[in-house]
Amino acid sequence: MERILNEVRPVITNAMNDRLLEPFTREELEHTLFQMFPTKAPGHDGMPALFFQKYWHIVGDKVANKCLQILNGEGSVREFNHTLIALIPKVKMPTTVSEFRPISLCTTVYKMIAKTIANRLKFVLPHVITENQSTFVPNRMILDNVMATFEIMHTIKGVKKGHDIKMALKLDMAKAYDRVEWVFLHEMMLKLGFSPIWVAKIMDCISTPTFFVLWKGTPLGHIMPQRGLRQGCPLSPYLFLMCTEGFSSLLCGAERRGDLIGVQVARGAPSVTHLLFAYDSILFTKATKDACMALKTLFKIYEAVSRQQINYSKSAFSLIRMP
Repeated sequence: MERILNEVRPVITNAMNDRLLEPFTREELEHTLFQMFPTKAPGHDGMPALFFQKYWHIVGDKVANKCLQILNGEGSVREFNHTLIALIPKVKMPTTVSEFRPISLCTTVYKMIAKTIANRLKFVLPHVITENQSTFVPNRMILDNVMATFEIMHTIKGVKKGHDIKMALKLDMAKAYDRVEWVFLHEMMLKLGFSPIWVAKIMDCISTPTFFVLWKGTPLGHIMPQRGLRQGCPLSPYLFLMCTEGFSSLLCGAERRGDLIGVQVARGAPSVTHLLFAYDSILFTKATKDACMALKTLFKIYEAVSRQQINYSKSAFSLIRMP
């Protein structure tokens, strides 16, 4: 883990931490509630957001007081963190567990708490997540990196001189959210500069759930997870981006040391070694034995520390000889 953390630079300032740690207000909570889609599948309590939106004038005082108590550090979200898992088939006739996508159905009260935290986190996210990542960050679009990828590939193929061979790797992470190591995420947030109080607030949300699997409409089991982020939790996309910052920092460090040589689309333009699309990524570098060995080492380090695993069956590799 030290190898990754040494490459990460703190970016959260004291002013940002002060903004994050301001007392939460009822107005923030109400804004969050009415942002939520009314009729999404309810969690363990059976009540969708529509119930709270419709009858907020009746239940609002009690719900708001309890949520604000937890948000302002006077309790744990554990009692509301019971989660149902719905298995959504990814293929027409699934035959293995890996062909299902597990969607977490959290309780509405938990979602209100987590989404209120996420709304504050979004203000500092553009400062935390490097420009290589274009997904889930405010004012960025995934198409930005798509167009950048096409431009880089066009540049590589259009060069009229030189004998270098460039390689492009498209990497897919297997069950990316489910494998996230909590210790790694905790250390990444601290290294990025987040206050320990803020980190503890987030870790309380992601490390206290219990799971029940919905099978033919009946909840089965009582699972206590040891790692992973839930697809369905409002915090998960943003927390996963912080994990990928570890991978991005490793690649940037390798480029600084000269282990990887990226691609320039124009004279004077910055060199590009990687572009990220949430849990997918595309890498560009000069195709040499040293570069391949460096990448292999970086993959092993990142997989061991974050528990992510490259899905080679969905990944792709391309060599491009420059004429």
